[in-house]
Amino acid sequence: MCGQYSNGKKRLSYAVKPPTITHQSPKDYIIDPRENIIIHCEAKGKPPPSFSWTRNGTHFDIDEDPNVTLKPHSGTLVVDISRAKAEHYECVYQCTARNKHGTAVSNNIVVQQSRSPLWSKEKVKALVVQEGVSLVLPCRPPAGLPPPIIFWMDNNFRRLPQSSRVSQSLNGDLYFSNVLREDSRNDYICYARFPYTQTIQQKQPITVRVLNRKSDYRKPTFLIPSGPTSSKMVLRGQVLEMECIAEGLLTPDVSWTKVSGDLPAKRTSFLHYQKTLRIVDASESDAGDYRCTARNRLGSVHHTIHVTVKAAPYWIGGAPRNLVLAPGESGVLTCRASGTPKPSVSWAMNGIPIENSPKDLSRKVEDDTIIFTDVQTGSSAVYQCNVSNDYGYLLSNAFVNVLSETPRVLTPANKVYQVIKNHQALLDCASFGSPIPKITWFKDSRSSTLDGDPYILHDNGTLEIHVAQARNSGKYTCVARNILGINENHIYLEVKDPTRILKQPEYKVVQMGRSVVFECKVKHDPSLIPTMTWLKDDGELPDDERLIVDSDSLTITDVTENDAGVYTCVMNTTLDHDSASAELTVVEATTPAVGYERPDPPTDLELTDQKKRGVQLTWIPGDEHNSPIQKFLIQYQDSLHHRGHWHNLTEVPGTRTTAHLKLSPHVHYTFRVLALNAVDFSRPSFPSRGFKTEPADENPTGVQGFGTEHDNLVISWKPLSGLQSNGPGLHYRVMWRQKVVDSDWTTVTVANNSKFVVSGTPTFVPYELKVQAVNDYGAGPEPAVAHGYSGEDLPVAAPDHVQVMLINSTLAEVHWDPVPSKLIRGHLKGYKVYYWRKHSLHKHNPDLVENQILTFSGNHTHRKLPGLHPFSVYSLNVRVYNGKGEGPPSPDLQFNTPEGVPGAPTSLVVTNPNLDSLTLEWSPPHDRNGRITGYTLKYQPVNNSNELGPVEELALPANETSVTLPNLKYSTRYKFYLNAKTVRGAGVAISQEAVTVIDEAVASRQVDIATQGWFIGLMCAIALLILILLIICFIQRNKGGKYPVKEKEDAHTDPEFQPMKDEDCTFGEYSDNEDHKPLKGSRTPSNGTVKRDDSDDSLVDYGEGGDGQFNEDGSFIGQYSGKSASRETAEGHESSEAPSPINTMNSLNSFV
Repeated sequence: MCGQYSNGKKRLSYAVKPPTITHQSPKDYIIDPRENIIIHCEAKGKPPPSFSWTRNGTHFDIDEDPNVTLKPHSGTLVVDISRAKAEHYECVYQCTARNKHGTAVSNNIVVQQSRSPLWSKEKVKALVVQEGVSLVLPCRPPAGLPPPIIFWMDNNFRRLPQSSRVSQSLNGDLYFSNVLREDSRNDYICYARFPYTQTIQQKQPITVRVLNRKSDYRKPTFLIPSGPTSSKMVLRGQVLEMECIAEGLLTPDVSWTKVSGDLPAKRTSFLHYQKTLRIVDASESDAGDYRCTARNRLGSVHHTIHVTVKAAPYWIGGAPRNLVLAPGESGVLTCRASGTPKPSVSWAMNGIPIENSPKDLSRKVEDDTIIFTDVQTGSSAVYQCNVSNDYGYLLSNAFVNVLSETPRVLTPANKVYQVIKNHQALLDCASFGSPIPKITWFKDSRSSTLDGDPYILHDNGTLEIHVAQARNSGKYTCVARNILGINENHIYLEVKDPTRILKQPEYKVVQMGRSVVFECKVKHDPSLIPTMTWLKDDGELPDDERLIVDSDSLTITDVTENDAGVYTCVMNTTLDHDSASAELTVVEATTPAVGYERPDPPTDLELTDQKKRGVQLTWIPGDEHNSPIQKFLIQYQDSLHHRGHWHNLTEVPGTRTTAHLKLSPHVHYTFRVLALNAVDFSRPSFPSRGFKTEPADENPTGVQGFGTEHDNLVISWKPLSGLQSNGPGLHYRVMWRQKVVDSDWTTVTVANNSKFVVSGTPTFVPYELKVQAVNDYGAGPEPAVAHGYSGEDLPVAAPDHVQVMLINSTLAEVHWDPVPSKLIRGHLKGYKVYYWRKHSLHKHNPDLVENQILTFSGNHTHRKLPGLHPFSVYSLNVRVYNGKGEGPPSPDLQFNTPEGVPGAPTSLVVTNPNLDSLTLEWSPPHDRNGRITGYTLKYQPVNNSNELGPVEELALPANETSVTLPNLKYSTRYKFYLNAKTVRGAGVAISQEAVTVIDEAVASRQVDIATQGWFIGLMCAIALLILILLIICFIQRNKGGKYPVKEKEDAHTDPEFQPMKDEDCTFGEYSDNEDHKPLKGSRTPSNGTVKRDDSDDSLVDYGEGGDGQFNEDGSFIGQYSGKSASRETAEGHESSEAPSPINTMNSLNSFV
């Protein structure tokens, strides 16, 4: 048992969960020494795990190292190398994540920094060779981590040409099968690119001089490998590369074969002009002997390489999977892996070898398997499986989580699925629980589980209907249950009619300048929203006002030559689509009319692929007569039943000349074909040879039973067609019996009809039904048994034990016991709750009756009554109803709703406004919804900009209906809010605004200051004074001296505008005493680190550094250095002395 999900696509968080490692750094982790070291370790669990690390097998105390920090909420280590050297942290690390339910561990992460050592100092002598001999130019780059990429170039940074004569070997050496005079040069330079540090280094140039004395022709010999045989080992999954480089004059050709079989075509490639055989993703089947052959006109030579394939451990069927078990269950953890040699398997629990872990009687270890039996709560843990051999190891964590969980259905409630008729329907019921819940499905009335045709129940709980029909629409219920509980969910299926094009666009021929119309009439399900789209030549329609798209047509006016093409109408809905195409041919208006005629009839009709109910018909089309054939019409004649009468069978597009025909039983067929073009149908073809289908034994379909009265049973069926009767004298044998043990079948014979009524039946009794077809030749096969019920009658009983549970003042829940099925006397449709408000409990409210009915379909035993009035007396009764009608009511049950918050007061009026007081009068709420316990009055002043002032609040007794507010401000607008209160709280407030009276004495003393003469004179004096001050300032400014701008500019010339020295654009000479110095042009920050994010691209693939230069010893430092201010400051004037090889970079870019 591997988990408790019934649907793997769903995820659910466990209440408790042991840790799981979700992300970690690779086992062999190469770091850039210029960047901070980040060693990843992420894990999840419940509760969230804590993290710790080991370094070189011992505990790594992170708090003791100031350069190391742990990312928040993570186990990821971050090492700041700005204050330390990266080599101090080249160790083996392992991360541990633990919580109280277990411990998970990461792989051993071996951290190594990338290295790009300098080329060793050597004196390279010129090589003098005779024309035609072989030659090897060694590269021998310094060993880097990872190994460098080797390439050969000249002094102008152009790649040296290679061919079948001259090529580079896998170790970087340059091989000449024979040298020519044009091979003489003094700039054979080997370059090594170190990808992690983004640096390129060069070897000292090699000089080759070829003497003009050609050697004799000779047959091939191998330069590498040596001897007649050699061996090579490769690991499974890696790349197998073998090379054979031969010398000879003339240049030999190299070919490869596998002695013990064929080369794997899809995984094999040849490099370096066939000298290298490369097989990717090596497997055990690639082991064996490989032969390379070098051949020229003088002879050949062979070499055999024996390949062995070893394998580091690899999983068989995947790593161990987490196990979720319920108490008392059993399960298995499997750690199955393979390798060459065979790996060993060891187990640990929570990071401790399992032999040293606490004993557990429910656990048994058998090699690569742990068997758990009758597990108990508290035995959750994380198990580690380690599989290793000489070539590697696999480490995997898998937890065993012991849980007790009641079922939960994860699929959203009341989800609606929509499918097209005759398509597949898949209804999901994803669930979670421990033990694993069992899923059952019901439809509508839940009378029986859905586990037979047409339903297919999948292991993950999904219900499949292979071919959905309209009758499959409805409400489905999926139920998930285990020993701890049950949970259910409702899902709805809607089966829609398919979208079909009823009238397809037809082929058109139109003259230029005229109009043409393509029709496209469509039928679709009325509940789906259709979208019509027109295409031209499978692309969008041109944006042209001459193309007019209507709901069911496309019109093209003033047709041009460019309008010719294939037009397609596509009708899309959210569930399906349909399309049809027609071609438009545009002809010149002035050309003589082309002669169009109807096509010639098809010929050579042939019947093939004959089956019991079908045959394939092929034919050869006749002449189209300048109008393409649009379709073929296939007709048939039944020489057995209707000789001489031709009937339409099917149509196929004009591009096809074959049709697969579905046929009826017991017919003697003869076929003919007619072709249709824009003119008319052709004459019929000559008839095909005859084809007879065998008689079929059929019975009517659609057998069902129902009652129209309480004492009858109507048995109906779909009658057979004339072809299905297979003979004269068709009639039906109708059989029925009550669905009880040992009852006998009653049989009657019915003429060619579609129903039979059985009278005098008991009310609503299940029956088994059969209808068998019979003709003069005998009876059909034994019919299938259908099921039905006799007629319904009104229920005779009411629900018992009706109770009301009050949820709040406006909502109650009614409970009742279901009526026994025998007393319902029909198909249970549901229950109806009749309820009415008798009167309010408040003495001031009048009595009233509000009858209401709530109908609940389905077999429910409780439902909610919403929208009740608070503080009221209600009565109700419950009735069951079936297809015939309602049963008797239950005894009336009376209940009182509790108090609620009141409505707003009926009115609020302001009276008697004075200078500092107002009187408010109000009426109680119309809907009191309880006993009024008081009123709350709030009021606040409002200024002229409608800003509200501080709020004053006043509590008033319940028997008050007016209040006078003293000490108000005169001539001030106030806003008032009044609400009533019951024990349930305050109700909605009513608001009103009013203004206190203006004090006339104060108003008379207020004078408009702007109209006083002294104020006007003062303002004029101030304006004149400001004008005089502005004039004085302007005069003083014009008398001022000029600023010495020119002198300051001359004194502080911007260094950015200094002329460039000519020597800045040249290379420096090589100097032997500076072989191991970095280039003067290279930039390195003072803290010793270079961030990649600050770098500029340069040697695209090789160096990728814009300012990189070559040392005299050939080292090229492409550091991707950005031109930041801090770096230029560190360099001083020295950086301007280094060569700036702009042309050099352009040359390199053509190769990199």
